[in-house]
Amino acid sequence: MKICHVITRLIVGGAQENTLLTCRGLAERGHDVTLIAGPETGPEGSLWEQAERFGGKLLRLASLRRAVHPVLDVRARVELTRIFDRLGPDVVHTHSSKAGILGRFAAARAGVPTIVHTIHGMSFNRTQGALTRMAYRALERRAARYTSHFVTVADAMIDQSVAAGIAPRERFVVIRSGLEVERFAPDARSRESSRKRWGVSGDEIVVGTVARLFQHKGYESILKAMPRMVAREPRLRFVWMGDGPHRKRYERLLERIGLFDRVTFLGLVAPEAVAEAINGFDMVLHASRWEGLPRAVVQGLLAAVPAVSFDIDGAGEVVVDNETGRLVRYGDVDGLADAVVALAGDSQQRRKLGLEGRARCVAAFDWRKMVNELDALYARLRTCATVR
Repeated sequence: MKICHVITRLIVGGAQENTLLTCRGLAERGHDVTLIAGPETGPEGSLWEQAERFGGKLLRLASLRRAVHPVLDVRARVELTRIFDRLGPDVVHTHSSKAGILGRFAAARAGVPTIVHTIHGMSFNRTQGALTRMAYRALERRAARYTSHFVTVADAMIDQSVAAGIAPRERFVVIRSGLEVERFAPDARSRESSRKRWGVSGDEIVVGTVARLFQHKGYESILKAMPRMVAREPRLRFVWMGDGPHRKRYERLLERIGLFDRVTFLGLVAPEAVAEAINGFDMVLHASRWEGLPRAVVQGLLAAVPAVSFDIDGAGEVVVDNETGRLVRYGDVDGLADAVVALAGDSQQRRKLGLEGRARCVAAFDWRKMVNELDALYARLRTCATVR
C-alpha cells in the first residue's frame, strides 16, 4: 500500500515516537510510506534525525505549524491536498490536533479512499477555556465526517470522544502506543551508574518525573506535595527529566520552599539514554493535568519501576491501584504525597508492583504489535473502501 502519515511536528514526545515507529515498521513490511511533518521543534528536543532514517520518504511542510495561524493553515491544507493528489496514497493516517484536522480535510479533498486518525490525547481538554474546547469539538466533529476509522491509545479516549459526539463507538479501535520494549528492561548497571551520576546515596529513594517543564504537566501539584513528602520521608530525592519554558520558575519555587537541593534537573535527555535514566528511579511520579496514556509511566513499568499517578484519562489503564502502582484522585495533592511516602517506605511493595507492571506492559506495548494491528486495520478498511 501507499501510506502517508501526517503529524504537526517531530519533537521528542509520545505521539511522535509512536508515529516514527509505525512508519519504520510499515516500511520494513514493504509498504510505500511517506511521513509529512511541520518544521518546528521545541525545548523537548527534535526527532528529525531519527525520522531521516526510518526507511521511507520524509517531507517537511513549512506551512504546517502547531499554533493557529489562518493564513498558514489554509496554505497547509492546500499543499497537503496537492501532495496527496500527486502521491495517490491508499491510506492517509493523521496524528495530533492540527495535522489531524487539516490532514483529513485535505485527504478528503484529494479523494483518498481510506483516512485514519489517531487520538493520542483529546484536542479539547480540561486545560483549555470553554470557547477553545467548543471550537475544537466542532472541528473534530466536522473532520470525523471524512474519517474512515479512529485509533486511540486508551479506552478513555473512546469514551470521551463518544460522549462529545465525535463519532459512534464502532468507528474506534484501541491500539496501544508501541515502544521498543527491549530497551527498557531492568538493568542493575544502568541503575548504579545513573544514581552515582546524580549523587544519590544507597538508601535514598528517587522519585522520577519525565515531562516537559510546563504548567499542564503537573509540576505545580508536585511542588505543593513535596514539603509534606520530605517531612515524612527525609530519604526522598527528586529527578526531573525534561526541559521547557517554566524551568526557571520551578527553580525559584524550589528555592522558596527550601527544596532546591533535593531536585536534580536532567534537562533534555537523548531518546536512546532515557531507559538508563529511568532505571535509576525507585518510582515514577505522574501528575499531569491532561494525557492520553502516559508513555513515561509505561517506560517506567517496563523497567520494573512502579508509578504514582493522578487518575486522569488513560492513566488508570496502566497504573492499576495496588497492582502496578498507586492511583490517586485527580487534584488530590495530599493523596499524591501519601502514596509516594507509602511506596518509599516499602521496598518489597515497590518491587512487587514494578514486576507486575513489567509483566503486563511487555506484551501490550511492543511496537511490533502496534504495527501488526495497524497494518491489519488498513487492509480491512481498504477492502471495505474497494467494496463500496
